[in-house]
Amino acid sequence: MPASILSIGTAVPPTRLPQEHVRDLFTAQPGVDRLTSRLIHAAFDAAAIDTRHTVLAELGEGAARTSADRAPGTLPVIGADGVLHAPTTAARNAEYVRLAPPLFAGAARAALAGAALEPAAITHVVTVSCTGLFAPGPDYRLIRDLGLAPTAERFHLGFVGCAAAMPALRLADALCAAQPDAVVLVVCAELCTLHFRPSPDPEQIVAASVFADGAAAAIVSARADLRDRAGARLDLERFGTTVTDDGERDMAWTIGDHGFEMTLTAEVPRIIGREIRAAVGAFLAGDTPAVWAVHPGGRSVLDRVEAGLDLPADALAASRAVLRTHGNMSSATILFILAELLADETGAGGGSGTGGGSASIAALAFGPGLTVESALLTRRPGPAS
Repeated sequence: MPASILSIGTAVPPTRLPQEHVRDLFTAQPGVDRLTSRLIHAAFDAAAIDTRHTVLAELGEGAARTSADRAPGTLPVIGADGVLHAPTTAARNAEYVRLAPPLFAGAARAALAGAALEPAAITHVVTVSCTGLFAPGPDYRLIRDLGLAPTAERFHLGFVGCAAAMPALRLADALCAAQPDAVVLVVCAELCTLHFRPSPDPEQIVAASVFADGAAAAIVSARADLRDRAGARLDLERFGTTVTDDGERDMAWTIGDHGFEMTLTAEVPRIIGREIRAAVGAFLAGDTPAVWAVHPGGRSVLDRVEAGLDLPADALAASRAVLRTHGNMSSATILFILAELLADETGAGGGSGTGGGSASIAALAFGPGLTVESALLTRRPGPAS
């Protein structure tokens, strides 16, 4: 019996960023010349993003930006004159330590509520993040903040990048296979905007135009009693992973003196477009998914996947919708997309679909390497569907 995702919970910070507001903020920075301004406008306007969320309230429209209005201990990121500061990596990470645990906990509580489970039912915790580091880490904090059993086994996948939710689900599936009574809580939380910085570098401009903050959690179990009482669920059929022939230098995530630094060159969408058919074809081995969930590294990534796999125009509707309203939240994003598909009673995922019965879903995510992570899932309707 395969393990299943029984519920998915999501959480975002309260500050909502309209795309044009962030674009204009970066364009207005000192030293931005005409060429850089054109690059900023081009990247932000082509991103297919309307809104994103951030833990940095000072970045919001109309936010208070003086030291008198700033809560004690918060990271000063922008002055009253609208000039972005350049905090050290230590200062940014301290803000991560303060702000990430509530997002982890918020998503986890939503997932527990969705599965009608008490915290004591959780036997294993898998946490994921690449935007901050501390120990004891978020896995420990969930034990304390949610009141989970202190004997719950804990695992943390750190600094794996945007594709990390997939190996986290693969680990949860393996735990359920080894321990049939396991109930695994998987939580991804990313505070990407902590690492924003003004720069004429096109790669940094692209990063600022797409990344956002958010968290998502999944309850995974193979227990028959939990599956039988659940609503719709996502059965985890199989997983795959592959590293492309090139791309090691085109997508990377490193630690600098003034934040974590994303390398995201223009070659990434082209590599994905060139490699995706072979990578996915070998994984699917003749199966034909009804629905697709693809991590939206950016609009161009989705376009290349769509073209490379000859998908119909509406195949990536759920992926494009999450990108439009939330941006790229790194590892959490694919769970936001799967949450949309889990809640979609038509089984169509915003596209043509197959109706309200069972539907196969191919999930893809991309990470540094360049790595392609794949999963094949089956959406099963709930008993009342």
